[in-house]
Amino acid sequence: MQINNNQLLRFTTAGSVDDGKSTLIGRLLYDSKSIFEDQLESVSATSAKKGHKGVDLALFTDGLRDEREQGITIDVAYRYFTTPKRKFIIADTPGHIQYTRNMVTGASTANAAVVLIDARHGVIEQTKRHSFIASLLNIPHLIVCVNKMDLVDYNEQRFNEIISQFEEFSSKLLMKDVRFIPISALEGDNVVNQSKNMPWYQGGTLLNILETLHISSDVNKIDARFAVQTVLRPQNEKYRDYRGYAGRVASGIYRVGDEVAVLPSGFTSKIKSINTGEDEVQEAFAPMSVAMTLEDDIDVSRGDMIVRVNNQPELTQEFDIMLCWLHDEAARPRAKYTLMHTSNEQRAMIKEVVYKVDINTYDRIADDKNLSRNDIARVKLRCTRPIMSDSYRENRNTGSIILIDESTNETVAAGMII
Repeated sequence: MQINNNQLLRFTTAGSVDDGKSTLIGRLLYDSKSIFEDQLESVSATSAKKGHKGVDLALFTDGLRDEREQGITIDVAYRYFTTPKRKFIIADTPGHIQYTRNMVTGASTANAAVVLIDARHGVIEQTKRHSFIASLLNIPHLIVCVNKMDLVDYNEQRFNEIISQFEEFSSKLLMKDVRFIPISALEGDNVVNQSKNMPWYQGGTLLNILETLHISSDVNKIDARFAVQTVLRPQNEKYRDYRGYAGRVASGIYRVGDEVAVLPSGFTSKIKSINTGEDEVQEAFAPMSVAMTLEDDIDVSRGDMIVRVNNQPELTQEFDIMLCWLHDEAARPRAKYTLMHTSNEQRAMIKEVVYKVDINTYDRIADDKNLSRNDIARVKLRCTRPIMSDSYRENRNTGSIILIDESTNETVAAGMII
């Protein structure tokens, strides 16, 4: 299989507290020789000051002083590294249950998720929660790393037991590709280098799998969606009659001359020109930022969407959504929130909680209508104006929303349109 050296793989790490995520990433960076000399010297000095023998690998990711003082990772830490075969962005998310919202943030753009399981403890609630979120966010690859195999004497039977535990509940998830690796992040087994302590494992190391994963584009190339962010009316003689609609192409391809519709009004026209800066191009595709002009004088404003006449999203004021409640305060019954969908901003209300999901069993809880921090539920939303939406599994960009508390301007929930 030929790997494109310029390919970028985004992956997120998740697991429970003390499962060894920071140590794993540190090992990945250290053994792949992706650490700068000054970083190595700084971490070596800090490790010695703390009385550690050798280099504390976790310090390569716990870059903030507050994190080091508390001994925990408290935010999503993004790390970048490159190997001869591929470029990587790692989103290291906290394991504490109160930071599940960070997992949602870190995983929202990921091509793969690495979930850690402590070999001593096996599958626990956080394992199920993070796996469910990965499935919900439609992440195509899930790599389950059974860590701390050195603490169970590299026992093959224990590894197989955890695989059985995981498969028992994951059969209810829509996971396309799940792989299992026995590792010891602390000792370096099967992270970058093949382990000599587990000859019974014949699969690839974590780095080998990350380097060879097939990266399928998550951009929908069929449905043309262009959300207008602003209207350009330059105040100079050269562009006196110019009226451009600027934004980013969410999906599909637009060409000069294409017949398009402007939603929600439904008026139709043809694309007159497409500009990137001062340059005029004949076509635009995701994720290009461009300005379009139309042949007809139509009232178009921020929040409108330009689509193909024969391929339009659903136009609705009421819809079902899988919602992850992120805020410390519970949802207020029938309260108004600000809904952000592409460039469309308006008020919305949670009309009904259809059911909540029991993270341990994935059963539906229909008699509990309260939404608290970390709850995942199917809800009905009602907006003040129609939105132009696709299902999240068809289009990440037009199938996702966030809710914002109007009084505090804090993000309280993230959702995927069903």
